[in-house]
Amino acid sequence: MAKQDKLENEAAQYTSALGPLVGIAREDFMGAVALLLRETASDPQRMMKHARDMGEDMVKILTGKSDLKPDPKDKRFMDPAWQYNPFFRAGAQYYLAVQKGMRNWLEDLELDDLERDRANFITNIIIDSLAPTNTLVGNPTAQKRLIDSGGLSLIKGLQNAYKDMVHNKGMVSQVDKRPFKLGENVATSKGAVVHRTEMFELLQYAPTTDEVYAIPQLTIPPQINKMYINDLSPEKSVVKYQLDNGIQTFIISWRNPSKEQGIWTMDDYVRSCIEAMEVVKDITGSDKINVSAGCSGGQTASIVASKLAAEGNDLLGALTLMVCVLHPMQNDIEAGSLVSENGMKLARRRAEKAGIIKADDLARGFAWLRPNDLIWNYVINNYLLGADPPAFDVLFWNADATNLSGSLMGDFLTLYETLAFTKQGEVEMAGHKIDLSKVTSDLFILGGVTDHITPWKATYRSTRLFGSKDITYVLSQSGHMQAILNPPGNPKAKYYLPKKKGKLPDTADQWLEIAEENAGSWWPFWMEWMQKRSGKKVAAPKELGNAEHPAMDPAPGLYVVEER
Repeated sequence: MAKQDKLENEAAQYTSALGPLVGIAREDFMGAVALLLRETASDPQRMMKHARDMGEDMVKILTGKSDLKPDPKDKRFMDPAWQYNPFFRAGAQYYLAVQKGMRNWLEDLELDDLERDRANFITNIIIDSLAPTNTLVGNPTAQKRLIDSGGLSLIKGLQNAYKDMVHNKGMVSQVDKRPFKLGENVATSKGAVVHRTEMFELLQYAPTTDEVYAIPQLTIPPQINKMYINDLSPEKSVVKYQLDNGIQTFIISWRNPSKEQGIWTMDDYVRSCIEAMEVVKDITGSDKINVSAGCSGGQTASIVASKLAAEGNDLLGALTLMVCVLHPMQNDIEAGSLVSENGMKLARRRAEKAGIIKADDLARGFAWLRPNDLIWNYVINNYLLGADPPAFDVLFWNADATNLSGSLMGDFLTLYETLAFTKQGEVEMAGHKIDLSKVTSDLFILGGVTDHITPWKATYRSTRLFGSKDITYVLSQSGHMQAILNPPGNPKAKYYLPKKKGKLPDTADQWLEIAEENAGSWWPFWMEWMQKRSGKKVAAPKELGNAEHPAMDPAPGLYVVEER
């Protein structure tokens, strides 16, 4: 059980997300490897020195005199056999000697900072693949399981591998999907589709209180993930929490694009968001619509906000951005060092030719950027130990990814290359020149302490981009999606806020100096913030939709189950 909990928690930190990494081309990997080989060959004497040092380590291991030990926090070497069994102890030490030799060798190479980051990232991927724990002969836990099960663990592991080859396109499964059924035990909040176009469905959820706040809220989800992350289960449903607190709740459900729909651009998605806002206005009668969005949905929502401001349209009320980076820097994430101008051009051309980037290809590419956590972890669990992958709702949702329009990917890369959100009226997109300084809506921004995908210090930079006078920044003690799915009741939950209200400081480090820890979920604080910006209370609607936009299919709608 503890092993399964570990798998769930670790994998939830690395749920896939849309960002500049979609612009990494295989040439970026090959170029980094070629650089290492070129630098190595340029100085044979240096190579001989490191070979000699590694040889000395090998001799010490053979004679039992090596003092190399795994990091106590390295979960791969927790089994006591690594410490007490001479065979396994030597195997671990050989691996650690290679790891140490590679690290010393890299430190000696004449590389600039960017090249060194690339070299470190590539070599870590290679070294992780060489770990003895990835093989049956080198994994004592797997061998014990094999003996204890009378060989059944090996048979089950082979069955799991066969299923992945046949049904999962060769990728090791991260989740057992069998227990989850949309509309039955996932995405169960009552609601209905009230508007449908070729690109999206608009869902309205049934109120659970007699009175509701007059100003509704519309959620704009990422284009690469399905919208029901907001309604995974009653215990962790953002939708249910909003409804139970009187918020009129609407969500966009993006359609999974086929190859023919790979021409959908950011212009089309922004137009659809504004169309959805107009429909919400028509149904509720509210002149203002509050908007919340996460990750790449937050980038889309920011362009929507900019476009409405440019047009003098005051439809947007308060804006919430969760785990979203608008001002990226190359060193924000480890794999960012691999993103190159040439690589992005190649990735863009390939996407244009293919029409779409398939969900499976995105998931595979993302997994190989974090192989220890997203590949080898599951190779050991599913194949060597013969265990089922965890049945975890967040991972079920993450595995249910969508294709990405090639044209939209090009637009996201443009945002990254030009740093469009940091400019004021210089980059044109969605029929206007992006300028967030004209957006004056009250702003709530959320970051996650352990977020490896959209690091919290990168999300904090968004506080400097908008023209809003009222900006709140909250830091959740969690990773990417776990930062959002942080309902009340978790005894380990905590979040950070400044001790006093006032103008936010310029940098994340300065903000951290004035922040204090608060026990519990950040949801109640956010809900109080939302309710203050949601108008007066009115009688809850007795029916969903209206005459022009009648209720159609029940939530979560048709587009989330459509296969492409």
